[in-house]
Amino acid sequence: MLKKDYANLPVMNSVDDVVKRLLSLEMASQKEKMKVKIQQLVEKVRRSPNDNGSFEVQVAILTARIRTLEEHLQRHPKDKSNRRFMLMDLDRRRKMLGYLRRVNYSTFENTCKQLGIQYSPPQPYTRHVTKRWLVKKALCIKVYQEKQKLKAAERRKQRRERQARARTAREQQEKQVQEKQAQEGTPV
Repeated sequence: MLKKDYANLPVMNSVDDVVKRLLSLEMASQKEKMKVKIQQLVEKVRRSPNDNGSFEVQVAILTARIRTLEEHLQRHPKDKSNRRFMLMDLDRRRKMLGYLRRVNYSTFENTCKQLGIQYSPPQPYTRHVTKRWLVKKALCIKVYQEKQKLKAAERRKQRRERQARARTAREQQEKQVQEKQAQEGTPV
């Protein structure tokens, strides 16, 4: 594949293979390769020809940078600063994808599919378990259970009182109905 500037020239068909190789991406600088990668990925997700700043385009740019840094780190595994830059870009892309996922899920799915990204939602927070924390948690659970037992006894007592009041009210109502019927002279 030839560099962007030389790809459309008609003279390139008649040029020697050595010259083509010199003008190809194989001999290009890292910056030029990066530009081509970004261009290719942005073309996949761009909304319109003038779209340069939407979230999808930003995710595509970050993806190109991440992939370039991954290739670099495979050749140079001890390069800590570039590893740090890659992790920062990964985090920024993850945040952007999370936002896209919340706001416009269909665009999020399309972007991930076009760029070949496999998004996994963040893990829920898990607390670091210590012995002190376990003891405290056990005590809290015990206190809570005791409190529930006391509340249950109180609720039973209140329920019995309500039932007794309802029973006496029913009995009084029945007495009144019987007295009324007795006054009218109708047999029960």
